[in-house]
Amino acid sequence: MADGLFLILLTFIAASIGTMTGFGTSTIMVPTLSLFLPLPQTLLFVGIIHWFGDIWKIIFFKKGFNLKLILMFGIPGTIFSFLAAKLPLTLPQVLLSRSLGLFLAAYVAFLFLKPNWKLKASTPTALLGGTLSGFFSGIFGVGGAIRSSFLTAFNLEKSVFLFTSGVIGLFIDSSRLVQYSISGIRLGPLMTALVLCIPASFLGARVAKTIVTRIPQPSFRLVIALFLFLVGLRYLIV
Repeated sequence: MADGLFLILLTFIAASIGTMTGFGTSTIMVPTLSLFLPLPQTLLFVGIIHWFGDIWKIIFFKKGFNLKLILMFGIPGTIFSFLAAKLPLTLPQVLLSRSLGLFLAAYVAFLFLKPNWKLKASTPTALLGGTLSGFFSGIFGVGGAIRSSFLTAFNLEKSVFLFTSGVIGLFIDSSRLVQYSISGIRLGPLMTALVLCIPASFLGARVAKTIVTRIPQPSFRLVIALFLFLVGLRYLIV
């Protein structure tokens, strides 16, 4: 029961913070849950939560639709997500954990060193962003932060940004969930908790919608980035 409550609370917090900051629900949940669960099972559990989170973004922030941008991100992202999702079952768990820790630490260090870094809005930027976010979503479940970094280059209004991110994420998450299933990853006893965590993710996204314009995002992101950095260090040194 206590484990179930922990998962529900974690899902609610991750959905709220992940939606508001653009880091994504998985960026918070995967590092946390993988401290207690095998990485493949963590990726499937969080991947399903994140898939529903994409739906909530589309519902709550439907203020714009850029088909060209969605396709440029979504097509390569879907392909590379499917291919990379096979790796968690074929590579050693220690290697995956160390790689995840290095990725988190390097990403956060980059945010601190280059807080105002921006890419040029172009077709190559969109294709590269889709490829990288798809690959890292498939292997680590944390491609949302990369996707957000690339999407900011296109200077979208915040609601349009979140809606577009949701649609692209839906493509990528659907692809990797299919691969996880084909590869034989199963949730087992976590299924009951999953059923309860899905509405928790909805409530978290609903809270994010009500306060998304009221919180100074740069300082908020830095606090979450510090958390991710500490988790990344944990993977590297333990």
